[in-house]
Amino acid sequence: MIQQTWSQRFESALHPTIARFNASIHFDIQLIEYDLTGSVAHAKMLAKCGIISAEEGEQLVAGLEQIRQEYRNGEFNPDTDSEDVHFAVEHRLIEIAGDVGKKLHTGRSRNDQVGTDTRLYLREQIQQIQSLIRGFQTVLVDIAEKNVETLIPGYTHLQRAQPLSLAHHLLAYFQMTQRDWERLGDVYRRVNISPLGCGALAGTTFPIDRHYSAQLLHFDKVYDNSLDGVSDRDFAIEFLSAASLIMVHLSRLSEEVILWSSEEFGFVTLKDSCATGSSIMPQKKNPDVPELVRGKTGRVFGHLQAMLVMMKGLPLAYNKDLQEDKEGLFDGVNTVKACLEAMTILLREGLEFRDRRLAAAVASDFSNATDVADYLAARGVPFREAYNLVGKVVKTSIEKGKLLKDLSLAEWKQLHPKFENDIYEAISPRQVVAARNSYGGTGFEQVAKALQAARSQMGNRE
Repeated sequence: MIQQTWSQRFESALHPTIARFNASIHFDIQLIEYDLTGSVAHAKMLAKCGIISAEEGEQLVAGLEQIRQEYRNGEFNPDTDSEDVHFAVEHRLIEIAGDVGKKLHTGRSRNDQVGTDTRLYLREQIQQIQSLIRGFQTVLVDIAEKNVETLIPGYTHLQRAQPLSLAHHLLAYFQMTQRDWERLGDVYRRVNISPLGCGALAGTTFPIDRHYSAQLLHFDKVYDNSLDGVSDRDFAIEFLSAASLIMVHLSRLSEEVILWSSEEFGFVTLKDSCATGSSIMPQKKNPDVPELVRGKTGRVFGHLQAMLVMMKGLPLAYNKDLQEDKEGLFDGVNTVKACLEAMTILLREGLEFRDRRLAAAVASDFSNATDVADYLAARGVPFREAYNLVGKVVKTSIEKGKLLKDLSLAEWKQLHPKFENDIYEAISPRQVVAARNSYGGTGFEQVAKALQAARSQMGNRE
């Protein structure tokens, strides 16, 4: 068994069960590349400051890069005896470089080391997630551009409200994910602060240059307080909060796709590449992708709650509780990435909007009732009076089994003399949508402008 770095303080070995309970190597091995990168920067800083010789610095860097290559080749596979990835790397470095390897940890603690590794990891993951969001948005916009004049019922309280451009509906999700993309950028700025050199909690007696190591690692700045530097997990909480909102948005779209693909709605058809069947009911085609996304949303919420609860009572500075930040963070990252990828594929390849069904849906309800009231209001009738009149005609039409489009002009005039023959055009679904041309509305002109703005926001001005 590998002797722990702190074991000379103790008279007996750690109980095997406690050693396994204490170990984090089974999950923090994911940080190995970031640990190596951070250690290379630390070694170069030690040499620059004269704390170790230039030759020793070169030996340390060479040894660390050898470990990187061994890991990539599958030749370096530390087990639970190593306790954590940081100790595993240090032990292997000593095997390679001898006593020089023991100098790497000069002026550094596990506390600032793990904080640095986690930030390097999360910084890269944020960029990858932002890229996946862009891919998801691109598919949304691509579909929207083909469906500016495709109409879909709009709902409030899950009741038919007013018809919409399908493109307008999809662009609502573009706006949600644009906020997600921007929010991650805000989080990135607070992730990109270096704790390296904060030591265990109080800094170090060695004449290190924290700004130099931060520069090598492309951090924007360093923590100004060593206690804060080793104990801060605000950045992880902020990320999981941003990740939770991403999942909220994906889950809302998932719920709509699930509804739309049902027989009751029938607005989309699921393609075989993104659906499964039933083990007992051969007619079934199940929306597994959106259902899984909807289900996985809760686990990301859980990781955020767990992180908040873990942090709420921790005294300064480092506590072992902080080892619990990583599994939830890693799973949150992986879940968001997997869901973005799956939903992008579902939209691009896995479903097809049923134009005829959509057209029939918007033509067979009373979602044009507001436009009747607007028609009268535009002709001088007070809106509330017009609203009440239309409420009555809807009631009587339902009793007669008619839609508003089926009323005769005589019936319209009986309701109010202001009605003319142009009422039929005014309440046609396409005109109802086209007329809503206020900024941000569903009118076709506004949707065309929104599509152009979306392309611009993504950096694609074609």
